[in-house]
Amino acid sequence: MNQELDILIKDGLILTLEPEAAPIARGYVAISGGIIIGVGSMSDLKEEVRAKKTISADASLVMPGLVNAHTHSPMTVFRGLADDLPLDTWLNEHIFPAEAAHVNEELVYWGTKLAAAEMLLSGTTCVVDGYFLEDHAARAFHEAGLRAVLGQGVIDFPAPGVPDPSKNVAAAREFIERWQGVSDLLTPSVFCHSPYTCSSSTLVSSKELARETGVFLQIHLAETVNEVQQMKSENGLTPTRYLDSLGLLDESTLAVHCIHLDDEEMDLLAERNVPIVVCPESNMKLASGLARLPDMLQRGMRVALGTDGAASNNDLNLFGEIRSAALMHKAASKDPTTLPAAQILMAAVSGGARALNLAGQTGTLTTGCEADIILLDLNHPNLKPMYNPFSHLVYAVSGHEVSTVLVGGKILVENGRLSTMNLDEIMERVRKIAKRVKT
Repeated sequence: MNQELDILIKDGLILTLEPEAAPIARGYVAISGGIIIGVGSMSDLKEEVRAKKTISADASLVMPGLVNAHTHSPMTVFRGLADDLPLDTWLNEHIFPAEAAHVNEELVYWGTKLAAAEMLLSGTTCVVDGYFLEDHAARAFHEAGLRAVLGQGVIDFPAPGVPDPSKNVAAAREFIERWQGVSDLLTPSVFCHSPYTCSSSTLVSSKELARETGVFLQIHLAETVNEVQQMKSENGLTPTRYLDSLGLLDESTLAVHCIHLDDEEMDLLAERNVPIVVCPESNMKLASGLARLPDMLQRGMRVALGTDGAASNNDLNLFGEIRSAALMHKAASKDPTTLPAAQILMAAVSGGARALNLAGQTGTLTTGCEADIILLDLNHPNLKPMYNPFSHLVYAVSGHEVSTVLVGGKILVENGRLSTMNLDEIMERVRKIAKRVKT
């Protein structure tokens, strides 16, 4: 390592999250050109290493950034707008009307800015987003510096930015054309809301577009009992079997929620290599049910965790999702050994990258990977003492301990403060928008 580094992180407790890799008690991460070029023990640094910036990670834990594989970022503006309601009531009587009345370019941009700030400050470096007017979400993420997969919303109703539903897939095509190749950090995609809000022709056309352009198709799937009953009544098939009958299930269809699945459907999704995103806290809050995450992992499925939107969670803190997932499955199985800490942490980070086809790019601290890295300050009372760092990250960390965040080797959070955004301005802008929403 004779070259001058851009950044050297040194003297930290390193968790690479590579399979079977043990923590490095006092280690370093070397970064050049936004890429990790070395990870190891401080004792392995034989020669004097020169770096433009050195980050002392003494009393810090260093790990890959978190992957939030499903959210609707602009909906931070609707946080707490309608709580303690069934999903159908929440969606049809509160969220859809609020979106129709208030969602515009300003709301999407500033709501996404707020979401980006919240996620960065709690350790998320990669996010999958899906919403309407997604150009303005893309602009916000681009300015913030997060890694993001962004889906233009497709639904068979008049929607913000697409008042004519017959043009919904065309709008998604235009979004992809505008953003494909603009940034190494941003990847466009198509976001079909669900099988019950999109016709078969819309679903097929959206998937054809995704295949043609080489992007993901995102879709909510089997989230509620009502959805399953409606689809069986209309088509004689469950939502999963319906999508399969249309030829939509493959390695690039990101299926979100996947709560109400029988064993055959689980096997079908595994056979089709469909990546799955589970959203534990949103599903609990809306009483939608419990996705069978342990069974999915046992089948070798590519599973990631997501927060869902702030209107149904009500935060975007992925550390909370990790903890909730671990605890709820222990309670459901009545087995405290279900989803041990290391397994759920790997699923949420390196597993999230794998689900998004980003393994080898992010999700681990591996030579050749992008430098998407977070540091957590261990000098907090809730983290003392520490016997097992994996256990602490799942059961003790709240997300507020995140002190430093890098994405692609660029420092976006330093000493707990955002370096690419004015948080006070963002919160004031959202406050003014929320005042209009409330009235």
